[in-house]
Order: sequence, then C-alpha cells, then structure tokens
Amino acid sequence: MTTLCTDVYMPPRLLAPGGTPADLATHEQRYGPLAYGDPAALLRTLAESGLTGRGGAGFPAYRKFVAVADAARRTERAPVVVANGAESEPASHKDKTLLRLSPHLVLDGLQSAAEAVGAAEAYLAVEDGASYLESALAQRHDPVRVQVVRLPARFLSGQASALVQYLSGGPARPTRPVPPVRERGVRRAPTLVQNVETLAHLALIARYGADWFRSAGTPAEPGSALCTVHVPGREVRVVEAPFGMPVGRLLPLEGASAVLVGGYHGTWIPAAEAAQVPLASVYLGAGVLAVLPADRCGLIETARVLRYLALQSAGQCGPCLNGLPRMAAAFQTLATPGPQGTARTDLSRWAGLVAGRGACHHPDGTIRLVRSALTTFASEVDAHAQGHCTATDRTPLLPVPAERI
Repeated sequence: MTTLCTDVYMPPRLLAPGGTPADLATHEQRYGPLAYGDPAALLRTLAESGLTGRGGAGFPAYRKFVAVADAARRTERAPVVVANGAESEPASHKDKTLLRLSPHLVLDGLQSAAEAVGAAEAYLAVEDGASYLESALAQRHDPVRVQVVRLPARFLSGQASALVQYLSGGPARPTRPVPPVRERGVRRAPTLVQNVETLAHLALIARYGADWFRSAGTPAEPGSALCTVHVPGREVRVVEAPFGMPVGRLLPLEGASAVLVGGYHGTWIPAAEAAQVPLASVYLGAGVLAVLPADRCGLIETARVLRYLALQSAGQCGPCLNGLPRMAAAFQTLATPGPQGTARTDLSRWAGLVAGRGACHHPDGTIRLVRSALTTFASEVDAHAQGHCTATDRTPLLPVPAERI
C-alpha cells in the first residue's frame, strides 16, 4: 500500500492535502484558473523557471518544447503532446499517486504544453487508473481533446520511442529514435513526451510564474520533486521535497548499510555517504529512495532486480538480448556464497562492452546499477567469495513483480 508521508518538508505544491483526491471544483478553488492565449509568454516563463523533466533524464523542459515547436514549423506538421504516466518502474509510485490525488493539475499542464507547442492532439498514457482519469476528463471542457491510452505493463513501455510507436499502432517497444521523437514521433509528427509530474509543475508555473517556482530548490536545480520512499517495516510513502535537501533528512539511516537512489536504473550509495547527498536529478532518476538495512544483503537484492531487468528487455538488440542475461547470471554467482570464478571480472568487462550500445537506455541504466553494487558492496563480494554472507534477514526488500518475470 502507498500512502502520503505525514512529515512536512515543504508546503505542498503537487499533492492534494490530506491524501484526498481533488475533483475539478476543489482543484479550481485551490489553484485558481489557468490562463490561455499567449504561448510565447508561457515559453519565456518556462525558460526562466529552469524546470527539468521529472521522468528520469532531467532534461531542460524548455529546450524540448522549443525543439518540438521548431520541428513543427519546419515540417509543417501539427505536433502531438503525450503525458507519460506509465511509471513502469516497480519501486516507484509517485506518478500513480499524483494522478490519483491531483489529476486536474496534470491535465492543466497537458493543455498548457499543447498550447505552447501548437498541438491539436494530446494523449495521457498510463498502465492503470485509466477509468478514473477518463472520469476526470469528462468533468472538463478543454481546448484540446485528450485521449487516455492504456499501455502494456512492461518495464520499457514508458520509454519515449516505445510510447510513440505504440500510439502509432505498433508494439510498445523501444526503437532507435533517429530522428528523435521530438522531430518524428506519433504517426511521424513532431511529438512532445513529458512525464506527468513535469506537466503538473508546468501547470503551476503557468499560474504563478518562474520566481515562485524557483523559491524552492537551489539556483542550479530549482523546484521540488516527488519521491517514493521505501523503509523496511513501514508502508511505502510518496513525499515532495525540494532539490538540494540532504537524502538523510528524508530517510531514517540508523542501522542502514546503503541506499538505492533512483530506482532500478539507479545507484547504490553507502548510507554514511547518502546522508549528505543532496536531492538532485543526477541521482534521482525515477524518484525512488530505498533504505537497505545492515542485516540484508545488497548482492542478493541486486541479483533479484537484475534478473527482472534482463527478462524485461525488449530483446531486439545485442546488448539486451545477450548482455543483460549474462550479467544477471554472473551477478547471481556473486550473490551466492561460494566460488565465484571469473564472475567479477566478467561483469566489469561486459559492462564496458554493453554501455552506450542499446537501442534505448535500458542497458546503460542496468550497468549503472551493477557498477554501483560492485563498489558499494565490495566487502560483501569478498565475504561471499569466502563462502559467507553477512546478512541475517533474507526477506526481499525491493519489489519485483512476480507476474512480470
């Protein structure tokens, strides 16, 4: 079960207070009306705000908007906008929580995005919750019609090229986006794909301006971010926190050995180091923060995730089809106390061969997890090589959906 954290890190911006979904009337009373009619001014405000994407890459939103608008002018094709709410990352619940509690904020942002780039077609892509979102849309009278699309429940369904291929009538499978989807996306039209949290921030920037948005966070990374917090023995929580806040303020780290920051394409960081690491897009990825207690084995947890990631690949290019299963098998050898053979050196070598060679970033994200685990849990690798595991609790920590394996 996912709940909202009761701790207060900043005045709430995105999430409805009290954990109660906001209908349209409540939403409009809380945030006020959304103005239309000046896309150029909206783009200037977006640029001044410094908003970056909240889907994992942290790319400046303004640059993506302008690229789509420019491509539309060059090709004389009306662009398409897509709100990406797939959230296929098993450990993340931030987008689902946002869509459940503040659907109209996301829909406002989708309308603002459509106006900014001149789109007349918009989609909201999700794995679940489509019926509720269709009900929310029925309450509205928006300039641009929005269609809710149900995506297959796969780890890569929300990847941008997979998403536009599915919306174009093909399988939800990543492709090499050449040219990129911002130039040729849904049915070959320039396409703006933005995470739903990014669009919710845009809706507030359109109302309150860039200075208001920059009043939280840091000068280099303004604003706030939603995080899914996993702490053993507690319910999974979604919190909103400003960029720059030390991770140690968001997590109880006493008795912890490490923290997974960013999700299954993220990074393992030793607990002592993580306590001082500021919340930043370079680490945040899918917005997942998971505490690993000292009585659990980080190698076992990583091996479970790697097996899942290998099985969830699109299976259409060598780095995924061959590289990830081999790496998952080698890491399982490290996670099992006893002789390791060449598993450690093989993992290092394969990571170098696979990096940057996939049709999407799935291999790169997986390698990031592997490399961080080999570094953070190096002493445990040595202990396993001697036939000993320091963990006393083998209860799985990180969610790996059985139905997706």
